[in-house]
Amino acid sequence: MSRASATDSPAKTAPPSWKVGTLTYSAFGLGALTFWLLWGDVAWAMRERSVPSVMQLLFQKFGASNLVSGLLIATLPYTLVLLIGPIVSFRSDRHRGPWGRRIPYLAVHIPFAVLSMFAVAASPQLGQFLHGFLGSVSPGLNLCTLFIIAMGWAVFELATVVANAVFYGLINDVVPSPLLGRFYGVFRAVSLLASILFNYYVFGHAEQHFPLIFVGIGLVYGLSFTMMCLRVKEGEYPPPATPAEGAGSFFGMVRTYGRECFGNPYYLWVFVATALPWVSFIAVNHFAVYFAKSLSMDMGFYGKCLALTYACSLVLSYPLGMLADRFHPLRTSIATIFLYAIVTAGGAIFSQRAEIFAVFFVLHGILSGAWFTSAASLPLRLFPKANFSQFYSALNMFIGLGIMMFGPLVGQLLDLTHKFYRLTFMASSLVAFLAVLAGLVVHAKFMKLGGPQHYQPPA
Repeated sequence: MSRASATDSPAKTAPPSWKVGTLTYSAFGLGALTFWLLWGDVAWAMRERSVPSVMQLLFQKFGASNLVSGLLIATLPYTLVLLIGPIVSFRSDRHRGPWGRRIPYLAVHIPFAVLSMFAVAASPQLGQFLHGFLGSVSPGLNLCTLFIIAMGWAVFELATVVANAVFYGLINDVVPSPLLGRFYGVFRAVSLLASILFNYYVFGHAEQHFPLIFVGIGLVYGLSFTMMCLRVKEGEYPPPATPAEGAGSFFGMVRTYGRECFGNPYYLWVFVATALPWVSFIAVNHFAVYFAKSLSMDMGFYGKCLALTYACSLVLSYPLGMLADRFHPLRTSIATIFLYAIVTAGGAIFSQRAEIFAVFFVLHGILSGAWFTSAASLPLRLFPKANFSQFYSALNMFIGLGIMMFGPLVGQLLDLTHKFYRLTFMASSLVAFLAVLAGLVVHAKFMKLGGPQHYQPPA
């Protein structure tokens, strides 16, 4: 990886190079950048694919209802996104320092994330201590342990919300735009490989050996993110725009954020069209473990189904990234969410036995993964580069509000219908069809703004 100014004179036989901002990469430098960013993505894969699934089992193991589980897994994290994400992203876009504008915010969250995983690992002992400390007013050993797990989960999510607000901004700042689709394809391939190994070999033992699992997750998370922060270098940025009088106050920043992110109807449509698929996946993702158990599916077999979905997504990840670069991620994401809507409609009708559920669960995983790969570079291609992180945080606000409402709503409906789990496929299909319609609206506006070849983000 090397840094060069615009005035450097390349040799006549100079090898191919790629530029982004003030950064210039040789093929070797681009490979090194990819390697170190992948280290960070291993940590993100743990956060996205391993921790929530094991947390679901722990919440159920210690007596949480579907509603409480939905609140902890879906609502709590996105409440933090709404409160913390805009502040961190707004300040990161405007920060200038020797470490860049992203790395400082990524580094600060690491110890909190690691220690929270250690707390969950020690929850049986900490729950026993809390139970004894409270004495006669204790709600019971299981609830005390559940409280420790929930607090560890909350701290972990708070830390990762800070990282999420700027991680994709870092990628946008250091990765050349023409390679973003393939870059995310490689990202997903590596993270999926890690997830395959976890779900195939580890998930079936999660309930019995969760302390050891969470210690391992904490160590891997801390090591991978720390190495990425030390090795990835940001370029130089132009100075941030001079704030208007009064814009430096808290309320001035709120007004600036709101005007820039929500003042143009086009971006509101982008937020809705990108958030709805996330919301559609939550119904099946969050309650699939419970659905499988209701059909007497062995958890070891369930973990292998997850591993199969990740294996298929692994094979598809780089080709889908290439398709996104060639045809634009907006088009590929609309196509994949349409297929997902059809498949989940079939799952709602036919998933009445464990083996049939397994088929539709795997298809759900493959197509939702295909959407994530196809749409991974979509915000980076549609949002303004100078203040990308704040637009990305605004998108996360839409995602968060949708999941905060939808996860507990589905959980409550399941409780009211005495655990009629096919309802999860019904809900996912309905929201996915709405996502297709919103995507088509965005595509029409996108073409008026120049289309794939001449698109310019509107002011």
